[in-house]
Amino acid sequence: MGLFSKKKEETKGCCCGSSTPESAEQAKAANTASGVKVLGGGCAKCNALEDAVRAALAELEMDTSIDHVTDFSQIAAYGIMTTPALVVDGKVVSYGKVLKKEEAKAIIQKARADV
Repeated sequence: MGLFSKKKEETKGCCCGSSTPESAEQAKAANTASGVKVLGGGCAKCNALEDAVRAALAELEMDTSIDHVTDFSQIAAYGIMTTPALVVDGKVVSYGKVLKKEEAKAIIQKARADV
């Protein structure tokens, strides 16, 4: 009789069920990668930030690719809760607002100079 048998424990990655321990490890590994990343779900603000960063990189004559991260488990691994966010060489340099081209240019120059 199964009345008193133990229930099998289910393992979940997080409260939303979309994250797994494997995806969290992949996100942490991606955090250390160099380059420029825009974090956001793909809304108009996130796309505007990506456009501004692309224009700033063109003015700085940097041939750096921009990764647009839309996976919320990867975004959460950076420790931010508001998007859009800008990550330069694994470090969050801006979050929660859309930067203008000149602001993005200054932030990228400062982040690259600190390395």
